[in-house]
Amino acid sequence: MATVLAAAFKKLIHRPIVYPSAPAGRVLYAVGDIHGRADLLRSTLDRIDRDYAARSHIGEKTEVFLGDYVDRGPASAAVIETLIERASRTAAVFVRGNHEQVMLSYLARRAPLEGWATLGGLSTLQSYGIAVRDREPADMWDAAWRAIPADHKKFLSETRSHCRIGEYLFVHAGMRPGIEIENQVEDDLYWIRGEFLGCDDDFGSIVVHGHTPVPCPDMLHNRINIDTGAFITNRLTAIRIDPSGVCVVD
Repeated sequence: MATVLAAAFKKLIHRPIVYPSAPAGRVLYAVGDIHGRADLLRSTLDRIDRDYAARSHIGEKTEVFLGDYVDRGPASAAVIETLIERASRTAAVFVRGNHEQVMLSYLARRAPLEGWATLGGLSTLQSYGIAVRDREPADMWDAAWRAIPADHKKFLSETRSHCRIGEYLFVHAGMRPGIEIENQVEDDLYWIRGEFLGCDDDFGSIVVHGHTPVPCPDMLHNRINIDTGAFITNRLTAIRIDPSGVCVVD
């Protein structure tokens, strides 16, 4: 009897997770951290378009981008331009990542360049055609303010701390356990790791997030991490959420 129970328990442990359906009449796509890789973004959007073309009968499409559009990779300006263009012709939600938060703080003169530079901010400035060597901090800020187009600044300022659609909560880094999303400290939504990643509790929604790179999408019963380190690995992950649940878009 003990052997039979052990086998049944083992089977239960390894049973695939069944995720909730998207809201009726909706198909959702979520895209992980891009980090200046405009080439991967364009190929991922092509994959989404092909995937949705085969499923458009299911419902209306919404795309959710999980933040960290800028820094580290070589083409942050092109990433933002591509996302702005995408939003002009499809329903899209842009979540703010910690990198956008730091960039906005720098542009608002609330944070020094040094802090942004440690996160890869110089590559973002270079993507706007700004020479970054041997410049005074004040001169660098002036150059950045002039070089970054107004619609890019607007895009950054309008990114959202989180987005809830049906039974899914989309956020960049995660959330502090035991606190409703409406009462979360925004910095946690952009930066949190340990307490969130180590929590096995039900968050009230399936949390779809990025921020912490993983070798492949981390699909757990309470959260889904789709940051696959695109700027290093050349893998930008997108998932689809539809009446069947969740699937990685190949």
